[in-house]
Amino acid sequence: MSYQNALELNKGPQLGSKSPRGTGSVATDEDHHPALLENQLCVGDFLKIQSAFEVLRLWDIQHQLSIQRIACSFSKSQDFRCLFHFDEAHGRLFISFNNQLGRLAMKSEAGKRVKSHKKAVTCVLYNSVLKQVISCDEGSTVAFWMIDTGQKIKQFTGCHGNAEISTMALDANETRLLTGSTDGTVKVWDFNGYCHHTLNVGQEGAVDISQILVLKKTILVTGWERAITVFRLQNFNQYFIQPEKWKGGIQHCDDILCAAFLPPQTLVTGSYDGEIILWNNNTEDAHYVLHPDYQRLLKSKWDTEPQKLLSAGRSHSACPSANQATLGPCSFETNTTYNNAVVRLCILEARKNTAETGGANLVSCGGSGYVRFWDTFKKQLLAEFLAHGGVGSIIMCTDKSNQYLATGDLDGQLKIWNIEEYCLNSSKSKITQAPTLIRSFRPHEARISSLEMCKPGGRLLIISSSADCSICVTDVFGAPVWIFGQEKHWQIENSFSLPKRDTHVMKSESQEESIREIPLLSKEESCLDLPECSLLDKKNNDGSTYNVRPSEVINLGIKYKERNILKKKTHNLYKGEFIQKSSSAFRSLSIGALKELPEVTKPAFLWDPEKYFREEPKEECSQIPEPPLLSETLNAVFDEKNLFPKEILDRERRAKQLYQETSSEVKIKRNKKQL
Repeated sequence: MSYQNALELNKGPQLGSKSPRGTGSVATDEDHHPALLENQLCVGDFLKIQSAFEVLRLWDIQHQLSIQRIACSFSKSQDFRCLFHFDEAHGRLFISFNNQLGRLAMKSEAGKRVKSHKKAVTCVLYNSVLKQVISCDEGSTVAFWMIDTGQKIKQFTGCHGNAEISTMALDANETRLLTGSTDGTVKVWDFNGYCHHTLNVGQEGAVDISQILVLKKTILVTGWERAITVFRLQNFNQYFIQPEKWKGGIQHCDDILCAAFLPPQTLVTGSYDGEIILWNNNTEDAHYVLHPDYQRLLKSKWDTEPQKLLSAGRSHSACPSANQATLGPCSFETNTTYNNAVVRLCILEARKNTAETGGANLVSCGGSGYVRFWDTFKKQLLAEFLAHGGVGSIIMCTDKSNQYLATGDLDGQLKIWNIEEYCLNSSKSKITQAPTLIRSFRPHEARISSLEMCKPGGRLLIISSSADCSICVTDVFGAPVWIFGQEKHWQIENSFSLPKRDTHVMKSESQEESIREIPLLSKEESCLDLPECSLLDKKNNDGSTYNVRPSEVINLGIKYKERNILKKKTHNLYKGEFIQKSSSAFRSLSIGALKELPEVTKPAFLWDPEKYFREEPKEECSQIPEPPLLSETLNAVFDEKNLFPKEILDRERRAKQLYQETSSEVKIKRNKKQL
């Protein structure tokens, strides 16, 4: 018995109609107990019932208990229709009441787990130039973290108002950040928080952007429709930029969820119905369709007539023509399940000789937890295996050297696979055996939303973001999981071990390793003759050679190692051990331990040091007489006549006389006036 019919049996009149993908009708009695429906209801562990008294109750069917009571804001009405739709992937409950629509978001109970963001993290990127991790969340916040310590550097809030940021991307130079939001826009930022351009993706409407692919001359945006939205860089001379028409038209029968670029000119897109279409990026024409159950050729963009499927026993409608595609989506059977939905596409760029030797160069995942390996040159599905069973859709990422593949699911489980030698050659039969599983652990408590692999300082790290508001980092070989935002910062050189060397390595590298493992005191082999040619030819794990001059860097490293070895050897000389030199002209020179010297008689100055080193007595110096006083040495007492010339003294004498005469005359006149 279905969910809807069970409610109708116990309540009588029909109050709602069942809709696909999680929608059901509800009862309207607040006192209605789910015990009567215990044998009939089997949709999840909870039953949601809407009452006529604006009350929403959440019941546990197994224990027959009311877990939560929520007061709704719908107005009372005698005649109403109420429908529920539960979005399990995002934890959201949609309630329709006549012409009103409400949404309830599920939040996990606050625990002790460290949170990197206040809201669910939707995407994470790594900037190899700045060695920073960039993350965004549903609250329209972008944060920047140091990969070496986990410290937050800065964050930008309200980048798209209150709209959720669903995905991000970096340009080729990693100097611009592109953020895609549910408000229908993609914004181009610098790392100072300045927005340079706004791309009008949704044409003033809300859309669900799943991926932004930045190419040399274009920016492609996908996620909400069957067509590719393209922005050409030649039009980036203004702030608001409008999209242009994709020349190849609509070729997918369902929404395009992801895209990838295979140099030099192949564009690959994956849709919700499991189809993967190969495009010529220069002409923007589609030429082939890949699917787990069939493959077909597209002769031209106008020729999309139904063709005979390669696999029998499967009913699938053909893709419509260009004119029909604008009218509506493709018609599928009502019982079609989208277990083959392509959520992520990864190009194995490190496999450069795939066109000649065969083998997989494209990886897809999604659907029911399957990972598939494709050969785009031979248009063939080479392998598929179940990476995560019973958890729904998964995501993935790979490192630049295409040695490891990381997959994450809705339960927060993360698995790391070794794909270095997986599907290197083409085969007639499809491979179903999974590659070697290196590590499986659960760093998150909720859905993993994004994965990223980086290699700072030669250490391969895996960065994961989740709906539990955290961003974790760990390595491939079992290092502890660190969370961005935790109180204690880490040191990347101490917290994560260097990658272990694989047994299948280059011959020159194995020879170099054997030389390093020779004992320091070996008589048969030389420990100073290091092969410079193997060091020059040594490559990184990502396949790139060291672009340095050997005379400046490599030889300096060899000399440094030689000095360390010589120090250790000379230290052992005091232990009486024999050492044989083997360097150029001194190859035949042997140095033994120093012989003990015979006892030497002590010299006379050691037996009688006072005789040779005692201080001689100081001779008494004659006392210097004190100088006489200055007054005693003067011959005569100085007076004014001896100190100043006669003319000055006569002038002063006349001035005094004149002053006296004048003052006496003034006194006489004053006395006369008084009389």
